[in-house]
Amino acid sequence: MSERTSNRIFEIVIVTCVALFVLFCLAPFLHVIAVSLSSNRAITSGEVTIFPIELNWNAYIQVFSDNAMIRSLGYTVILTAATTALCMLFTIAAAYPLTKGYLKGRKTFMVIIIITMFFSGGIIPEYLLMRDLRLLDSTWALILPGLVSPFNLIILISFFNNIPQSLEESAEIDGSSFFRTLVSIVLPLSMPVLATLALFYAVGRWNGFQDALMYINSPELYPLQLKLFQMVQNNMVSELTQMEGASRTALTPESLKAATVIFATVPILLVYPWLQKYFVSGVMLGAVKG
Repeated sequence: MSERTSNRIFEIVIVTCVALFVLFCLAPFLHVIAVSLSSNRAITSGEVTIFPIELNWNAYIQVFSDNAMIRSLGYTVILTAATTALCMLFTIAAAYPLTKGYLKGRKTFMVIIIITMFFSGGIIPEYLLMRDLRLLDSTWALILPGLVSPFNLIILISFFNNIPQSLEESAEIDGSSFFRTLVSIVLPLSMPVLATLALFYAVGRWNGFQDALMYINSPELYPLQLKLFQMVQNNMVSELTQMEGASRTALTPESLKAATVIFATVPILLVYPWLQKYFVSGVMLGAVKG
């Protein structure tokens, strides 16, 4: 067998394995989409797999007709954007000084940061703190507790430490200030890690609902994931009520729940291809500067 034939067979095997892996990962998502577009009869009879049965758009029409759901989507988008921006600002502000060996108390700060990765005050102390700070039932209760992630902070510190010190020294010789060096040299070279951490913060905030469940009482401040959680919980309560023989309550159709899941998932999925160009441009910029 020639080397060219062997390489061809190897490529076919690799492509096949990757295609199967991608299909395996996409199957649950495709199933949810199929359920959201299928009739209740087809869903309850178990006929739906990854393709819709008896196609209908009633679930999506109902979701987009719900003013509370649309308002929650807009609020969640604003909340996620504000949280990501503030988290990145404070993470950068904390990480860059901690890369300087001459910073007094640097080791102490690092030990404190690492300790917070393994130990926390717990849910009840956090709730009492939010209450004493009068942050309950406010947007700040969803932003301030997670303003800096110790894990993300350590990742950024490690990346900053790998930037050649000679670049910063050259900038200082040219009269660049500490802040200007950070903005003009360090941050442009760090675009790949900054985009990654921004994605971590954004996805974490978008998918979060437990903090809103504890701190938020006003329906107008409900993030999208909390509304989805309440829909599922209300449906479970209705099912238990029917099993116990109590008064019948209308159940949420599976197609409506699936449509709500897609409605809550697609916006954050759209962020991934938008950030991809920053990964590429960041790597190219680092190569040029290096």
